[in-house]
Order: sequence, then structure tokens, then C-alpha cells
Amino acid sequence: MNLTAAPEHGVDAGQASEASERILIAELIRRELAPRVNAIDHDGEYPQDFLRALGRLGGFAGVVSPTYGGSGKGLRDTIATISLVSETCLSTAFTVWCQTACARYLQLSDNDTAKADLLPGLASGMQLGGTGLSNTLKSLCEIERYLLIAKRVDGGYEINGTLPWVSNLGGDHVFVTGCPVDGDGRLVFFVVHCDQPGFRLIDGANFMALEGTRTLACQFRGVHIADSRVLAHPEQSADYLARIQPGMILAQLGMGLGLIRDCIGLVERSAKTHQHINCYEDDQPNELRCALDAAENETFRLAALLDSGPSPDQGPAITLAVLKLRLAGGELSLCAAKAAMLHQGARGYLRTATAQRRLREAYFVAIVTPALKHLRREISRREAARAESLT
Repeated sequence: MNLTAAPEHGVDAGQASEASERILIAELIRRELAPRVNAIDHDGEYPQDFLRALGRLGGFAGVVSPTYGGSGKGLRDTIATISLVSETCLSTAFTVWCQTACARYLQLSDNDTAKADLLPGLASGMQLGGTGLSNTLKSLCEIERYLLIAKRVDGGYEINGTLPWVSNLGGDHVFVTGCPVDGDGRLVFFVVHCDQPGFRLIDGANFMALEGTRTLACQFRGVHIADSRVLAHPEQSADYLARIQPGMILAQLGMGLGLIRDCIGLVERSAKTHQHINCYEDDQPNELRCALDAAENETFRLAALLDSGPSPDQGPAITLAVLKLRLAGGELSLCAAKAAMLHQGARGYLRTATAQRRLREAYFVAIVTPALKHLRREISRREAARAESLT
């Protein structure tokens, strides 16, 4: 699937506009992102200028309605953008995912004040934002314990605790997280402003990849979250989570799809000089491309279903399909990156080689929440519950 191809004769104005936007984004990536990839990977350079430029081109606007300054094109548009960025740099694609996830959390909330205040900036890239739901989701599945606690106070909540790793952050950024309310047990979801009193960012980790994502620890010491920044109170949180979770997970496929596509390109380029020996490798480009095409088709099919607003009775089946596809996408990312490394051979082992970077990035696709082991556990749990309900 060529996301940068010019529209064919006879396509409607909307398709032509979308193709034109893709061409502009591809040119921005070539001009501004590609020359900085090694600095992002090796030196931890945060691609802030690129992100803001991408926002000006509409790269974050798909998940935001026109009412709040977005394009309303939906998850399909967002995933296509993430995939296009990931073909060049998965680290930067991850920050795009964080930004759009943050915007979508707000868009799907019932808090009109927070939407009006924050969504126009998030859609345009003037306001940058992250997502801090890793601990929330893992704790819901009893993989780890909750690291934040909320206390209901006049006009909002008081938050205490520390989240170890939240991405796409900075002093003027915002992010969304959720935690249980003391004495209630149910969750509250809310927006955090990184410059508000009692909140502190701590830079204490060095990663083997994804260093340019501004992944920082978040310390809460009596942080007041006003009701105007609450996206879901405890009585709303179960329905809210069901709305945001499938799309959040599905959008991560954008990272994998772009990475896989580039890895196939690395395999094909190595064949120009080494096919006589690379033909003995287990994973060949045609097989990988067939798997990629199937994954893309299913990703965009599910994105269309989520964009249409499925009914509550459809939700569990769609969520299960998303989990299975996300698992398959993570496994295919590992397979394609391994193939690129092995087909490239010693050339792929150089410090600045794309193949070894892709392999490190593929491991991130496999471990970012929900990790592959998390997905397998959740799929097993949901399938067992469904089977029990039928007996």
C-alpha cells in the first residue's frame, strides 16, 4: 500500500486532498526527520520541531472533530500517518502515537471544557501531549499494582504517587492518566499539566532505543486536578475506558506497519548483491509483504468500525479482534526486523546501520503496553470468559 502515491484519475476531492496531504507529510519526513534519525536514536534528540510541523500539516487532526479544530478523518488517517513516520523513525512515530492518543482521550470524553481548552492545540501541534495509561491498564489486569492514588476533594481530586515512565513530555506538555479513588476503588481519568504545582518530571532512565521520546518519571505530591480537567469520574470510568482502549491499542499498529515496510525494503535491497546466499534465509520478502498487506487491511477495517461508533454489544468482539491483531503485528515486527538484520549481515551490525536500529525498535513494539505477553494473557482471559458465557 503506497501511502504517498498521487491519486488516480477519477477519485473524488476528498481522496485527492488526502493524497496531497500524504505527499506533504512524506516530504516533511524526508526533509526534516530523515537527517535527524541518528541524532534521535544515539543522542536522544527530541524531535519537537518536526512534531509541531507535522501538526501544522494536519498529522494529528484525524482523531479530533472539526468542532475542536480537527479534520475528523478518524483512526484510519491517524494510523496511516503514524505508519508513514515509522518507515523512517519509530521513535518519532511513537511520539506521534502519544500525541494522537492524548487528543483522542479528550475527544471521547464528556468534558466539553477540557475539549475546548486543549483539543485545538493538540490537533495543530501547538500543544504537545502524552499518554500515561501503562500502569492503569496493567493494574486493571493485575499485572502490577497501581502507583497513583486519587482523593476526592472540593472541586476535584488530589493525586499522590509516582509513575516511572510516561512519554512525549516536557515542561509545557500535558498528558492523560488514570488511577483509583481512595475509598471508592473505581478509576478517575484526568489531564495533567506538567507545569502545575506539586508535579515534577524526573529524568532517570537511559534506554537502548526510543531515547528521543522524552520518556520521564512523573512525581505527584498533592497535585490538585480540577473537575475541569477530569475526563471520567468513577461512575463514568468503565464506559469511558471501553471507548478509548480499543482505538488506543489499534493505533499502535501504525508503528509496526511502518517498521515492517522498511524492513522489507532492507531485505529487498540486500538481495541485489546477496540473493545467492540470502535465498537460504527462512523469511523472504514476498512472504513478509503478504503478511503486511493482510495486517494493513485488517487494521483499516477495524479502524473503520471504531470510527463508526460500534454499539455496546459489538464492543467486546471488536476489542478482542484488536488485541489479536496487535499481537500479530508485534510478532510480525520482530520477524521482519530479524529478517532485515540477517539479510543485511555484517553491514546491518554497524552502529549507524538501519537494520540494527530496526531490530531494537521492534523489541519496543513487542514490549510497549500492552506487551505481547500482556496481550496473550488478556486474549486468553477474554476467550475463556466468552466460552464460559456460552455454556
